[in-house]
Amino acid sequence: MPVSNKELDDILDKYKKKLDKNLTPKDISEYKPSPDFSRQYSMFRNEYLGKNLSTYEKLCRFSEGIVKITPSKKDYDKIEESIKTSHLAITPNMAASFAMLLVSFLALFGLVVGLVSYFVFNNLGILALGLLLILVSVLLLNPLTRLPVYISNKWRMAAGNQMVLCVLYIVIYMRHTSNLENAIKFAADHVGNPLALDLRKVFWDVETGKYSTLKESLDNYLIRWRKTNLEFVNSFQLIESSLYEPTESRRIELLDKSLTVILEGTYENMLHYAHDLRNPITMLHMLGVILPILGLVIFPLIGSFMGSVKWYHLFILYNILLPLIVYNVGVNVLSKRPGSYGEAGLPLEVKKGVAFLSMLVILLFSLIGFSPFIIHAIDPTFDFSFWQSSDGTGGEKFLDFYCNQDKCNGPFGLGSLLISFLVPLGLALGLSWYYISRTSRSMKIRNETKRLEQEFATALFQLGTRIGDGIPAELAFKDVAKTMSGTPSGRFFEKVHMNLSKNGLSLREAIFDPNVGAILEFPSPLVQSSMEVLVESARKGPMVVSQSLTSISVYVNNVHSVNERLKDLLGEIISSMKSQISFMAPVIAGIVVGISSMVVSVIAKLTVMLEQTGGSGVSASGIDLSGLSGLFDQSNTIPGYFFQVVVGIYIVQIIYILSVLASAIEYGPDKLNEKYTAGKNLLRGTLLYLIVSFITVLLFNRIASSVLAGALNAV
Repeated sequence: MPVSNKELDDILDKYKKKLDKNLTPKDISEYKPSPDFSRQYSMFRNEYLGKNLSTYEKLCRFSEGIVKITPSKKDYDKIEESIKTSHLAITPNMAASFAMLLVSFLALFGLVVGLVSYFVFNNLGILALGLLLILVSVLLLNPLTRLPVYISNKWRMAAGNQMVLCVLYIVIYMRHTSNLENAIKFAADHVGNPLALDLRKVFWDVETGKYSTLKESLDNYLIRWRKTNLEFVNSFQLIESSLYEPTESRRIELLDKSLTVILEGTYENMLHYAHDLRNPITMLHMLGVILPILGLVIFPLIGSFMGSVKWYHLFILYNILLPLIVYNVGVNVLSKRPGSYGEAGLPLEVKKGVAFLSMLVILLFSLIGFSPFIIHAIDPTFDFSFWQSSDGTGGEKFLDFYCNQDKCNGPFGLGSLLISFLVPLGLALGLSWYYISRTSRSMKIRNETKRLEQEFATALFQLGTRIGDGIPAELAFKDVAKTMSGTPSGRFFEKVHMNLSKNGLSLREAIFDPNVGAILEFPSPLVQSSMEVLVESARKGPMVVSQSLTSISVYVNNVHSVNERLKDLLGEIISSMKSQISFMAPVIAGIVVGISSMVVSVIAKLTVMLEQTGGSGVSASGIDLSGLSGLFDQSNTIPGYFFQVVVGIYIVQIIYILSVLASAIEYGPDKLNEKYTAGKNLLRGTLLYLIVSFITVLLFNRIASSVLAGALNAV
C-alpha cells in the first residue's frame, strides 16, 4: 500500500523530533573530526596518493598531448571504473596514450641498438637482445594500458582489509547515537587510509551537489563493492535499516547483525581463497624456484658443447624475465584475495642517510666482487696459486683467465668464484639494512599496540561493569588500573585516573589532552575510538556508558576470534612459503652453484689435459683422445663466477618477491610488515645460501681436482 506525502512528512517529523530530543546541538558539535571535513578531500587525496601515482598521472597527461589513443570498448569501461576506484586524476585515453608512447620508445630503442650492433660491430648477440627488447615492449602494451586496473586491485585489497574495522566503528558509534552521518565521520577518522578517502569522497559528492542526500551518495559508492565484497554492502544496508526501526531493541539487533554478517562473510571468502590458493602457490614454487635453479646445472654443458649460451643470456633469463614472471604470477594470486582484518597502518620511518649508506654498502661489496676483472684489466698476466694439493701436482689459480687468439674467457679460478659471493652479499646487506632501519621502530610500536589491544577488551568490560554498578568514572578507572596492574591497559587507566584526580582535568582532557592525555602513550585506533565513545556516551548517563563499553568489548572479542580463524586457514600455506624463503630456495641454489662450479672446473681441466696431447690426439700412455679434442672448449664455457653471480642475485630477488607475496597473503597490503619481513628474510636467506654455496664449492672442487689430477697423471 503506497504511503501518502502527508504520512511520509509525519514520519519524518516524528523522527526529527526524536533526534532533536536525544541529540542536542551540543552533542552534534561535540564530535568534530575537522571543521571542514568534506572540503579537505582534495588535500587529503593528494597527501595520501603520494609522489608515485602523481608522477604516473603527469606522464599520462603528457602522453595524451603527443599521441591520442582510445582503448577498446571492453577495456575502456573497466579502466574508467578502476580510475574512479583508485581516485586517479586521468582518463582511460590518457592511460592508453602513455602505454603506447612508452612501448613505442622501447621498441625504437631496441631497433636502434640491434641495427647498430649488427652493422657497426657485427655482433649477433646484441642484435638478438635488441629483437628481444622489441618483443618484450610489444607484450607490455596491454599490461601498461591496464595499469589503472592493477592499481585499483591494490586499492581494493587495501580497502577490503579495513572494512571489518569500518563496520565495527560505525556500529560502536551508532549503538549510543543513531546518526549515520556522524558515524561515518567517526569511522573515517579512525579506520585510516585508503578507506577513509572513500568515505570522505561520499561526503564530497554531496557537498559538490552530485548527489542530494548522504544516503544516495553512500548507495552509489556501495555499488562498486557488490561484486567483490557483498557482505560489506549487506552490512551497510542493515546499518541504514536500523535508522527506521521503531524500537531500541530492534535497532540494536540490526546493528549487531551487520557486524556478524561482515565477519561471517569475511571468514567464508577467506576459506574459499585458502582452498584455491594451494595449486597456484605450488606452481609458483616449482616454476619460480625449483625448476629454474635446477636447470642451471645443464648450462655449463650447453655452453661448452654449443658455444651459443653466454653469461648475459643467463642474466636476462634469470635476473630479468624470471623475476618478472614470478612477480606477475604473484600479483594475479593476490588480485583474488578477499578482504580480511588488517593491521593498524603506521608510516615507514624516514632516516637521513640510510639510503645513501645502503647504496654505499652495495657498491663497495660489488666493487670487491668484480675485482678479478679490474685486476685482469690492469695486468692481464697477474695471477697466483690459490690452493695447492699436498703432493704438489694439482692446484687452483686465483683468477685463471683462459686466453686464446687475443680472446680471454674467465675467470675460472676458485679464488675469483669465492670473491663473487660478495656481490649477492652486498646486495642483501644493503637492502636488508635499509628496510629494517626504516621499519624496526614502527614494528616495535605496532607490537606494543597489539599487546595492548589483546587485553583491552577485557579492561573495557571491567570498566563498563563498574560504571554500570554506579561507581563514578574516576573511581572506576582507579579500580580497573589496580586490577590490571603491570599491564599496558593498567598503565593507561592509571594515567587517566591521575589526570582526573590530581590534575583536575575533565574526562575528555584526561584522555585526549595534546600535552598530558593518556592516549599519547598508546597510539591505537581501537583505544582512541573506544575512548571517544566513552566520552560521548558519558553525557547520557552511566547506564549508556556501561552498555557501550561492554558492547565494544564483545565486538572486539568477536573480531579477534574471526581474525585468529583466518590466520589458521592460511597457516599451512604461509608456513610452506616461509620454508621456501628461509630454507629450501637458498639450500637448493647453494648446492646447484657447487655442482655447476664443479662441472666448469672439470671442463677447464679436461681442456688442459687435451691440450697436453700436443694436438696428436694420443696421450703419453697411448690412449687415443682425438675424439674428445673438439668436445670440450674452455673458451666457450660459462665460468662458475658468472653462474654464482646470476644465481646469487636471483636468490635475492626471489626472496624479496616471495616475502612480499607471503606478507600480502597473510596480512593484505601492509607496507610496514612487507618491508620488515623482506629485510629479515633477505639477510637470513642470503647468508644461508652463501654458507651452503661456500661449503659445496670447496667440497666439489676438491673432489674434482683430486679425480682429474689422477687422470692427468695417467695421461
